[in-house]
Amino acid sequence: MSAQPIADNLFTDDMGALLGARNRQTGQIFFPLPLTPDDNIEPVVLGTRGTVWTYTVQRFPPKPPYIGPTDPEKFKPYVVAYVSLPDQTMVESRLTGIDPDDVKIGMEVEFTVIPLDPDAPVEEQKLIHAFKPVQGE
Repeated sequence: MSAQPIADNLFTDDMGALLGARNRQTGQIFFPLPLTPDDNIEPVVLGTRGTVWTYTVQRFPPKPPYIGPTDPEKFKPYVVAYVSLPDQTMVESRLTGIDPDDVKIGMEVEFTVIPLDPDAPVEEQKLIHAFKPVQGE
């Protein structure tokens, strides 16, 4: 068995984008797609590019139910950002592929999928959404 998404209905089938939801009455788009069916909500594929609206750096192991190194010596700081997807919604996400000191508000980022705990065996890995800097722009 290979790595699996951390939750159902989080990604498109090819894991190339996030699934959000649109309220049929108001047109409002939000994330994540609710787990409970609702006739007023329809799934929508979210954009794969956005900009960092704001961010913080997680510099110590979070409390449970955190999955990952809890030993402060093994823990690696990571960035948590709100990413604005144009004409859609805002998504809270990790940023990957960038040193925390290099993150800038307004920087362009693109969707990717990463393991929640990269040190776990592949068959036990849970995949989460993340964004990475757009290269070459």
